[in-house]
Formats: sequence, structure tokens, C-alpha cells
Amino acid sequence: MARRKKGRRIDGVFLLDKPQGCSSNHALQRVKRIYDAAKAGHTGALDPLATGLLPICLGEATKFSQFLLDSDKRYITTAKLGVRTDSSDADGEVVETKPVPAIDRAELEALLERRFLGEIEQVPSMFSALKHNGQPLYKLARKGEKIEVKPRQVTIFEIKLVDLRADEIDLEVHCSKGTYIRSIVEDLGFELGCGAHVSMLRRTAVSNYESAQMLTLEQLESLARPATEDETQECIQTRLDAVLLPPWSAVESLPSLELSEILAARLLQGQKLGERFEQRGLVRLFENSRFLGLGEVDETGRLRAKRLLDTSL
Repeated sequence: MARRKKGRRIDGVFLLDKPQGCSSNHALQRVKRIYDAAKAGHTGALDPLATGLLPICLGEATKFSQFLLDSDKRYITTAKLGVRTDSSDADGEVVETKPVPAIDRAELEALLERRFLGEIEQVPSMFSALKHNGQPLYKLARKGEKIEVKPRQVTIFEIKLVDLRADEIDLEVHCSKGTYIRSIVEDLGFELGCGAHVSMLRRTAVSNYESAQMLTLEQLESLARPATEDETQECIQTRLDAVLLPPWSAVESLPSLELSEILAARLLQGQKLGERFEQRGLVRLFENSRFLGLGEVDETGRLRAKRLLDTSL
């Protein structure tokens, strides 16, 4: 007999403003516990130092978390000049200090555009979550092990100088998946000849999700507390569910396709539909405004299921 999963069936995306000093997994577990959710997953870890947008998928929304992992991101960061650390951020050990030269704003903006805009190659930090033989690099780094990390190509769509102070630079970065902001800051410090590390990092956007939609853990916990002595658990759950975004919001950039009840039933039974559809590629599927999941229309216009929700409940 199958063991029943603990927690309730709740489907949606919660946009957490992750606090500093908290791991992404710890934040995930707190949200999962507050919702009493049977299933939950985050969509790309933020370092403990980092704050900001961490989309957390609950229930069936976890089926679309990969799309958020693969999506563009936006960050604001502060580069501390003149100090290099072993992790390239403020949580690491200082390995070198150098005097900071006078920096001209116009020259710095030109450097950012020339060196960091567009497709660039960067070497991920040994303190990243990338894995080597199944082990995260940061765990190997803490053991003192050295691993040759291969460079990777990423795309910087925009890198904007926000502020320049004597020994600090504030940047806003719009980048592709897999980009390490600490590597950008480390490389920038090298270009300036004084070294640098990340002293502040905040994620402000993931795909179509923006920071204005976020809630903190404290705000979520306040929603989970009874407003009155006689308020029922059902009322509390309704209030918590109201701040969730629908599962399809994780793939909102994809075109949508509305199916008739008959076609939807056939697709849910595993059939490939012979009808010809105009769209091509991945599509969001709806039946009477009910989200069914993702389908894929081939070059002939035929539709097949790609990743469907569990509609049995």
C-alpha cells in the first residue's frame, strides 16, 4: 500500500523575498511548512548572502520549475573594491588587499560595455553550487580541494552602473541563466587592478516575476496566524492561498491554446491530436480557462501532451 504524503494538495507559486543569511533550502522548508504543502521546490538557489526573489513552486507547479531555472534573471549588486576573498563574496576569507585607484565614471561605463555586455565567458566560482562527481563545488572548496572548473558562456543583456563611490560600485545586471554575479565582480576587480568581491546581492526579477510581487517570511507567517480567536484553519488557508500565483504563471511567456472539452479529454487520455493547430512548439493548454499543462505542436500542426497537471483532484 502506497504511503500517503504528508501535507495537503496545494498548487501555485509563492514569490519569497529571501532574507540574508538564510539558505534557499531553509527558506523553502519554512514556506512548505507554513502552507502544509505535500510537495515544494525552489527555482534556483540564492547564496546565503543574497536576498530577493526566490520563486517557490508548490504542488503541481513544481512540474514547471525548470522553465524558471532556465529563465533570465535581474540583480542589483555592490562590488567592494580593493579586497579579494576566496569565495568572491563577503562571506569568504580575505586573500588579498590592494589600494583602490581613482576611477572615472565614463571610463568605467565604457569598460562594463566593452568587457561584460553580450555573450561572455566566465569561470564559475569554486564556492558555487555546481557539482563535480555529484558533490557541490562549495563543499569541496571548504575541504580545501581544488577542482579545475571549465569556463561557460553566458549572456549579459544589460549591465548598468548605478552608483560609484570611493571603494564601492553598484551595478544592475540583466543576465541569462547560469550567470554568476560574483564572477562578474571578481573579473571587474581584476580589470581595475585592485580586486573586488560582492558585498551585497539582491535578485529583483526571475522571468516575468518581479520584486513588487514578493512577500517576506515574516509577512507570510503573519498571514498564517489567526486574526481572531475563533478563526478557522480553513479561513487561514484561504488567506494563504490568495497570495499564490497560478502554476501557469511559471510559463506565462509561452503562447496559450484553448481546447474544447472533447479535445482536452482525448489529450488527457494520452492521445496525440490529429487536428491541425496554427501554433508551433510549446504551448500552455487550457480547457474552459482551466490550465491543463503544457503541450507541443509539431511542424505538421499536430498536438501532443508534454507536461500535464494531475487533474484527478
